[in-house]
Parts: sequence; C-alpha cells; structure tokens
Amino acid sequence: MDLPVDEWKSYVFQKWSLLPKSIQVTISTAETLSDIFLHSSLLLQPEDEMFLQNLSRGYLVEKDPNAPLFYREEGNKKFQQKDYMGATVLYSKGISHSRPHTADISLCYANRSAALFHLGQHEMCLKDIMRAQMHGYPERLQPKMMLRKAECLVTLGRRQEASQTISDLESSFSAKPTLAAAQFQILQTNLCRLKMKAQEKESLTETFPAALTKALEDMDLKGENGQVPSASSSVSLRTDPLRGRYLVATKDILPGELLVKEDAFVSVLHPGEMPPLRHLESKWDTRVTNGDLYCHRCLDHTLATVPCDGCSYAKYCSHDCMQQAWDLYHSVECSLGGLLLTLGVFCHIALRSTLVARFEDASKVIRKLCSEIRNRDTCSPERETLVQTLTCDLGGESENKGKMLEPPVPGCDLNGKYESNYNAVFHLLPHTGNHSPEHRFLCALSVSALCRRLEAAGCYKPAAAVPPGSGSELDVWGVAMLKHVLQLQCNAQAITTIQHTGSKENSVTNSRQVRLATGIFPVISLLNHSCSPNTSVSFISNVATVRASQQIGKGQEILHCYGPHQSRMRAAERQQKLRSQYFFDCSCAACQNEKHSAATGPRWEAFCCRSCGALMQGDDVLICGSTSCMESVSRDHLISRLQDLQQQVGMARKLLRNDKPERAIQLLLGCQRDAQSFLSGEHSLVGEMEDDLAQAYAALGDWQKSATHLQKSLQVVEVRHGPSSVEMGHELFKLAQLFFNGFAIPEALNTIQKAEKVLMVHYGPWNDEIQELQKMKSCLLDLPPIPAGPSVQGPNVFFQ
Repeated sequence: MDLPVDEWKSYVFQKWSLLPKSIQVTISTAETLSDIFLHSSLLLQPEDEMFLQNLSRGYLVEKDPNAPLFYREEGNKKFQQKDYMGATVLYSKGISHSRPHTADISLCYANRSAALFHLGQHEMCLKDIMRAQMHGYPERLQPKMMLRKAECLVTLGRRQEASQTISDLESSFSAKPTLAAAQFQILQTNLCRLKMKAQEKESLTETFPAALTKALEDMDLKGENGQVPSASSSVSLRTDPLRGRYLVATKDILPGELLVKEDAFVSVLHPGEMPPLRHLESKWDTRVTNGDLYCHRCLDHTLATVPCDGCSYAKYCSHDCMQQAWDLYHSVECSLGGLLLTLGVFCHIALRSTLVARFEDASKVIRKLCSEIRNRDTCSPERETLVQTLTCDLGGESENKGKMLEPPVPGCDLNGKYESNYNAVFHLLPHTGNHSPEHRFLCALSVSALCRRLEAAGCYKPAAAVPPGSGSELDVWGVAMLKHVLQLQCNAQAITTIQHTGSKENSVTNSRQVRLATGIFPVISLLNHSCSPNTSVSFISNVATVRASQQIGKGQEILHCYGPHQSRMRAAERQQKLRSQYFFDCSCAACQNEKHSAATGPRWEAFCCRSCGALMQGDDVLICGSTSCMESVSRDHLISRLQDLQQQVGMARKLLRNDKPERAIQLLLGCQRDAQSFLSGEHSLVGEMEDDLAQAYAALGDWQKSATHLQKSLQVVEVRHGPSSVEMGHELFKLAQLFFNGFAIPEALNTIQKAEKVLMVHYGPWNDEIQELQKMKSCLLDLPPIPAGPSVQGPNVFFQ
C-alpha cells in the first residue's frame, strides 16, 4: 500500500538483477540523490512504461457511464431491506461515476437523500436535495422530494423555511394537478400530516455533535511557542550530534496537557481494499472502503461525499474541500489516479508535497536542491545553466543572490523558527545510505516513470522560479520527489481513527485503531522514539495532537512510540523492527530494563505450571519457577497447545458473529478450563476470552454476567498496558456501557468517571467516547430514584 504494487516491484527487481554489474555498482555507490535519480531515469525504457501503464489501467478511477445505473439499482435493493447505510454508500458510488448535470447524478443524489433521511442525517439530506435540484432533478419527481425537504426542516426546527416549503408544495399541487389520483392523494395526506407536525413544533434545537471546527478551536495550545509554532510553550527544540533534533520540556508537564497540534503538511487517504479489476468477479466493486466514507482532502468522516467532476476516485466532504484540493494538487493528480494507486501512497505523497510547495516561498529549498545537482562530478552545460538560473533568480536581497545560507538547525529559517512547511519537510532525513540498492532503484525508477507521465500529459507545473521549457526542470523535481519517497519510511505518520464494531443486538462496543491515511507532520517528526513513550498521539481528521500521557519533568525529552511498543512485542522483536525500518538500535528505558530482567518473557505471554500454577521459566525447556516443584515441559509443546486454543477461540468468535451466543459461551467456557492448565491468569488470550464471554452474555441481555467477565478482562489489560493506558480507557468505556444498560447506577457512574479520566489524557474532551460517556452520565443523574426490587434491564440506546 505504501510502496508500489507487487507486480511492479517484482518487475523492477528483475530489471535490477539483469543490469550489468558495472551499472549496479554505479547506482549502489552514488553519493547523491541526484546521481541515483539521473542514472536510474536513463534506464527507464518504453517497455517499462508500457508495463506500468497496463497495471494502472486495472484500477477503475475514471467515470464509467454504465456504473450509476448499476449502483443505483444495488442501492435500491439495500434501501428496500432497510439497510440505509449500505444504500447510502452505493448511491455515493453511483454519484462518483456520474457526470455533472445529468439525470444519473440527480437521481443518485435524490435517492441518497432518502437514505440519509432514514438515518436521521437531516442536514446532509437537505444538502443532497439541493444537489439533486442543482443537477436537474426531473420536475415530475419534485413533490416527493420537497416533502422530504419540509420534513427535515420541521425536524430541525427551522419553522420559517419549513412553512415556505409547505406553501410552495401547496401552490405546486394547485397549479399542476397532473399527478395520478392515487399518488396525489398520498402526497396530500403526507402534506396535511406535515403541516400538523410543523404547528406542534414550537421550538426545536438541533441535536448534532459539536462541529469539527469548534472542536479544533477549543483545543488550544498553552502559550505561544516562537520557535516551533505548532507546539506549546511547554516544549523547546534542541539538537545534538547523537539524537539529532528533538523536543524537551521547558517546565513540569501534567498528564493530558496538549503539547503539539499540527496540520498535516500533506496527507493521502489509504485506498483500503481496492484490488485491480482483474482481481474482481464483477466490473464494479460494491465493498465499502475508506474512500467511500472519508474526505480525500481533510479526512473528515462523511456519509454524503461530493465527487470530483473529472474522476470517480476522489471524493470530498463538501464542494469547498473539492475546490481547495483541485487548486492545490488535484488538477494535476486527477488523470493519474490509476498510476498513483499502482505506485503506492509514498509516491503519491511525494508528488503532492512538491505540488503544495508551489504555493510557498520555496526559493531557499530549491537552492539547496540545485546545489546538490551542481555538485555532481559530471554536469552538462544545460544543467549548469539551469542551476545558475535557479540559484541567482529566486528573489531575496540582492547581496544574498547566489549564496547558500544554512540555518543553524536544519529545517529552521534564518531566524531559527521551525515551521510546518516545505522547508521543514525538505530537511527530514532520507537515510539514503541505509536503504538497499534495490529499494533505491525501485523508488527512483517509479519517480522517473511518474515524471515522464507528467511531462507527456503537460500537466506538471513546477514551483515558481523553475524556468519553463527545457525539460531539465523535471530533474530538479524528480530528485525532490525521490528524496520525499525515501524520507517517508522513517518520517511518515500513520493517521489513525477509532472504529467501533458492534450492533444494536450486540451491546458491547469494541474499539480498534485503524489506519486511515498517511501524512507528513514535520513537528511530530522531531520526536524521538521510546518503546514506553511519555506522549499519546491522536487525530481529528488531518490534524494531529500530541498529549503528555504521564507527568514529564522539566528538561526531560518528549518521546513518541514509532510502533514497536513494549506492551505489544518483546524487546528482540522491537529491536528488529526498529533496525529494519528506522535504522537504529533502541536504548530506551524499557529496552534497558528488559535486557537486565529475568528471561521469563512478558507476563501477558507467560505459561504456568500445571501442577502448582507457578510461572514457567526458561528457553526451549521451561521449568517451574517454584523451588518446591520439579515440573518441566518443552516450549514447543506449550506453543502447540496455545495455537490449538486460539483456533477454538476463533471458532467461538465466528459463532458470535453468526448470532449464536449460547453455543459461543459453551465453547469459550471449555477453552477457559483448558487455559487454566497451562496459561498464566494474566495471559493476553485469557483476557480476550473474558472479553468474548462479556460480549456473548451482553448479546443475551445478561448485563451482570457480562460485566463480571469484562472486569476480569480489565485486569489482564491493566497488567499488559497499564492502568492509565488508552487500551484501559476503551475497556472502561465498554464496562460503563454494560452497567448503564443494566441500570447499575452507582457502578456505572463510578466507571464513567474512571473512563473519562483515562480517555481525557489521551484524546482531550472532544473524543467520541468521552462525549458518549457524558451523555450516559447526564441520563443517569436525571433518573428518579429506583425502588428496591428485581433488577430491570435497561435500553441499549447508547450502543452501536
């Protein structure tokens, strides 16, 4: 997904293996990115471009005039089954393939407005009604849609607009009595009902969640940081030969304090499951992907996407977002969708970064890049002319022309300010020498192919100050893109979101963190790694926030986890991961502590003695840790038992998904008995089984048993992740839901308080789960006292 598709990688690696040894050595020993790029680009042959073009054609990213009818009919089937969410997505797919101002797009918008109405998304419904009309919705179908509009306005409490719409409908009925008698009667009946409803509604307030913009405005940094504008005044930028650039605390910092709030310089939505057409049974894919639910520019979640007028792939949350994307980069990217999907997210980000740089003062960056090209041993007169032009005619004070001015800290301007701009992006390290020669060749050839395509299409507009025409201009931007592709392995930030799984019938809401997009955040890239970090990173759309996850003392370094966390893998695995992806050996406190601790492994992976229950220790042969017990067993035998048990648990989960909770419970209870004979009570699988049992009992409406099992799961989560971890916060949220559903009011209020405290540290007040917890608390506090007697099962209105 980040790198090119497997077919292109295999093709390029085969091409590399067939190159003469002398050429391989030339590219392998090249000292600069410009050498790597220019040598590789000379090797790109027409047959290579043709192979890549054939791969790109496999993705359906252009508008297909036959697709809207297919998706509309499939959406209608979902609508009739009352699957309004599924219908909404299918209508959106139809919209994305429709041309503007056609019957196809107007009908798809109108149908989607009906689905959104049934989902209670009245504001979105109104917008789709307006879009359907704007694109020429048929006059004969207008009355039904206008009734829907009036219904939305009444529900939202917009009485004046509702009255006007109802009045217009009445006038329409009088002026054009062309409807069939039965249809006319139905519409008149609905209109009368709607008028009565409007009269009953004296005042209404909208019950939508706080707007995203308000959430971001309320999430302010403490003080102004003159050195790093996206950071709070509680941190300062330092540099050191060993640690490079990093951030330290300028004062004591409390848990939950917001340290960094940074917009992505660029971000690219992950396409999700988008296999090429040759891998699909049908020409049109009906599966839901990230691209169907999130804006391709700001990453905001939306059910009512607005498509690009030129392609079927890019979709946005609003016309404004679509226009901004078009002006910044999509006017160039629009015709390249298939190629960019083939070349991967990193190439896409590299291209987008150079396109966005056109709107910044990139002159100093260009001088830096051109100096690299100039310093090549062999430099053609044409390229030398280009370099001189770039370094002498890029603006600035006359006495500085032609000079290379290096700021004291890479990425900072001459005043020492580090901003989230292209200058900072450019100075992120590509670690060129650490990448394998084959990988560098793959990236360089991919970027070369992208440059050729841009040049052939005549759609590439280089940054200001690059002289047009000569063809050498693409060398500069090809080198820049190659640098960005190589940077991203160590500097790309996975933009994640929390997805909830569950249904109205299954009242335990499971939360999982999923990767939504990849972005570049220059300030967050300053943070060094720790396997046990003191910060927590989260996202609202394409805005990243970094909060202190624990108390940080003045002078301490601000640390972030690059992925290998001590609660998720052992030290040896973490070191291998960090060495292969980030090219360093970790010496954080967590790694040092594990190095000097007993070789028993983490408690959440521990085996126990079948005789006395003590923890087993050792490598290939495990021996009971109790001095009074001589039990021993091979690790392979225990691992085999663990794998069998995991398979049984997997079968139980499948039963749960198929709405067979009773059979799942029987299987899980048997798995528990088996686990007690060889797994530690703190083993992660033991906790997962308790969580699964909680889910099964909740599906049966037995809130008390469900809560009991979830509390046992919480004990395992606390051992593995810690009492104030984000994982603990999500589990406490689930427990609060169970207590709420069972009307266990004191327990619910106590758990809500604990969950809020933990989640607030990691996410701040605008987290969805915190908002849900506050609703539950408000509801419980407003309840009248419940008399003593048999427990009453409560509604599961707050479960997804």
